[in-house]
Amino acid sequence: MKQFLGRHLQPLAERHPALMEMATATAGFFRSIAIKPYKQFYRHREQALWHNLESLHTVRCQIYREKSTGSRPTIVVAGFVPDATEVVEFQRPVLRSYGSIYYINYPRNGFNQELFNAQLADLIDELAMKGERPVLMGISFGAGLVVNFLRNASENLHNRLRGLLLVSPVICTDDLIRPDSQRNGGIRMLESNLRKILRADPDDAEDLNRQLTRARRCFQALFEAGSENRTLTTRHLAIRQRIFNVLEHTSNMGGYQRVLALRNFSRPQPGNTIFSGPTMIMLAEDEQSILVPSSPTLRICEDITGLRQIFPDGRRCLISSSNASDPVAHASLIFHQHCYNPKLEDWLERIHNQPLLAVV
Repeated sequence: MKQFLGRHLQPLAERHPALMEMATATAGFFRSIAIKPYKQFYRHREQALWHNLESLHTVRCQIYREKSTGSRPTIVVAGFVPDATEVVEFQRPVLRSYGSIYYINYPRNGFNQELFNAQLADLIDELAMKGERPVLMGISFGAGLVVNFLRNASENLHNRLRGLLLVSPVICTDDLIRPDSQRNGGIRMLESNLRKILRADPDDAEDLNRQLTRARRCFQALFEAGSENRTLTTRHLAIRQRIFNVLEHTSNMGGYQRVLALRNFSRPQPGNTIFSGPTMIMLAEDEQSILVPSSPTLRICEDITGLRQIFPDGRRCLISSSNASDPVAHASLIFHQHCYNPKLEDWLERIHNQPLLAVV
């Protein structure tokens, strides 16, 4: 069926761009029906910060929910782009088979790590009041936010999580940027852009605008590189449209403050436990196209003993493709869902059935 669609969809797109644009809009419309803004009632931590934050609306994340009849939800925290509501488009059926999916989308005009932590903690508490223990899923930069959150979270919050899933985690700046003394072998496009953003003068609007404009082009190029030599379905095209829309409407200060949050992440230290519950770390076979060779996260994941010191119940999983000409790239959930989903489903099945197995 996929081959049939591939043979007929691509020529159709070339001959009738208006028809494909309408189909793309329809795909986005149906997603918007299923995924709705979530009205959160328990917001104690968030409200306690309001008097400390100016222009709250510029730094507050938007939380969405995709309802399910199951009682084992998942909270999704995405990378820089796309939004959480887009990045797991092809994992939604797997996640939804267990429970509702909660998506945390970053604000367009700013970012505040303290407020993010408060919103996430409040959401976990609210789900606990319903008798639900979510899986916390962090992707790329989002995995770093989640790890930073868990470092500072109370034991009660840890106990309210069913498990932790980290996809291509970026846990510290050194995962993406090498020290000047280790710049052999060329500079990656993302590494170069992040280095320039971190060195930019925030008071120099022209310089900041120049660096963030380059970063937008970088993320667009990364998506286009992933889509090369592929037949894009209307779902892919809808995601592409959404990614470019996010890049266009995220202000310079919004992008800059996310990069500053990345700079403040701490390096993982063996011996310092971050989360003791069930943890899965999914690494792509071509991770080093984004993460630098000296990445502390990659180094720890290569040493199962060191990994277990940080995540005592942790497992690592290499996501690879059977096609040597199409290796799985960093956090490629959109283009390599067929490689991720079976292993994702296996792990979720195992942790969601743990209480039953313990009883048996």
